Amino acid sequence: MDIYNLISFGGIFVLVGVAWLFSSHRRELNWRLVCSGIVLQLALALFIFKVPAGAKIFLWVNEAVIRMLDSATAGSRFLFGPLATPPGGDDSLGFILAFQAFPTIIFFSALIAVLYYLGIMQRVISGFAFCFSKLLRISGAESLVAASNIFVGVETALTIKPYLSRMTHSELCTVLAVGMGTVASNVLALYVFTLQEQFPLIAGHLVSASLLSAPAALVMSKILLPETERSETLGVHVQPYYEKDSNLFAAIIQGSQGGVKMIVGISALLIAVLGLVALLDLALSSIGSLISPKLEGALTLKALCGYLFYPLTLALGVPLEDARLVSQIIGGRLIVTEVVAYQDLAAALAEGRIVHPRSAVITTYALCGFAHLASMAIFVGGVCALAPERTRDMGRVAVRALAAATLACLMTACVAGTFFGSGSILLGE
Repeated sequence: MDIYNLISFGGIFVLVGVAWLFSSHRRELNWRLVCSGIVLQLALALFIFKVPAGAKIFLWVNEAVIRMLDSATAGSRFLFGPLATPPGGDDSLGFILAFQAFPTIIFFSALIAVLYYLGIMQRVISGFAFCFSKLLRISGAESLVAASNIFVGVETALTIKPYLSRMTHSELCTVLAVGMGTVASNVLALYVFTLQEQFPLIAGHLVSASLLSAPAALVMSKILLPETERSETLGVHVQPYYEKDSNLFAAIIQGSQGGVKMIVGISALLIAVLGLVALLDLALSSIGSLISPKLEGALTLKALCGYLFYPLTLALGVPLEDARLVSQIIGGRLIVTEVVAYQDLAAALAEGRIVHPRSAVITTYALCGFAHLASMAIFVGGVCALAPERTRDMGRVAVRALAAATLACLMTACVAGTFFGSGSILLGE
């Protein structure tokens, strides 16, 4: 263990301290839950990074995901030909997000729908939920939504639909926080395609990041908005709510159509957000040039977010040589979404602008979540559609949930940085 591992370990408590400073009820904090959540994260990371059996499972998961991605691209290669061939292929035209990464969302959405229809996904989610409930002593509904978000995204609110109208404010914050603090399996493939060429073992790291982020989001949510009410499902093991399709083919159709809707939503979001950011950057650049010629083109939203996240980036254990660039990538995610942030990371790695391998690993874990402004609107809208009577309550907890999700992603990066070494076999070099 070197100095950077110690910095990352200390960063966990720095982030907890930041959350405590902005807590709504500091005297009501459940420190047992906080400590249990941190210990659970550390234990999982220790198993993955340091235990030989854990490393073997990690490598097996990475290989399994890559093989599934090969299967997922069969349909897109048939439809789009060379446009769908990823970099490295004989007829590849380079990386094209729309034709190579987006179609995998349809495949994984259909796969998840099939697993739900067969009852496999419910059993897996129930198992994780049972563990969270027993280890952290949170409500059954919170455990269920945290477990669900390891595998699916905004649709996870459907699993607790019968309880949404009666959940406490703290529980509602947790629903949003764990949703934004993790990533869905169907978009995970998109990130793998983005980084696989520069980071061969990216799939395994993303899977472990999503797993580690669930307890982190629970911890940060319960610090920022502690429970002060009585939960209906406290101590109750809740089963996932699921409206089963009439047959297997109906499940495949519904899943694939859901994937198409997600692609359209992501595409619209990227077009709108990136266009607005470019417009704001143009305005900021003009203001900068009026102040000083040196500021022309240097004053951007990403740069401003980079300054905001710079101290936290140092707390993650990122070396000084990479801290400025990494802080801009992590901070930019808050505005431009994690899709663009991962592309920025891939470009930085390809161009050799990130010097230390641990910086790449830590950034990968820090970005593994939907913790950005656009996602907050999507998750709030999705939950409000299921429980319209809680719209006002959702608006009250949304910003705290986004802060909890952001801190959770950073905590996951700290945990990874605590155990990761430059000579690790999980680097993929």
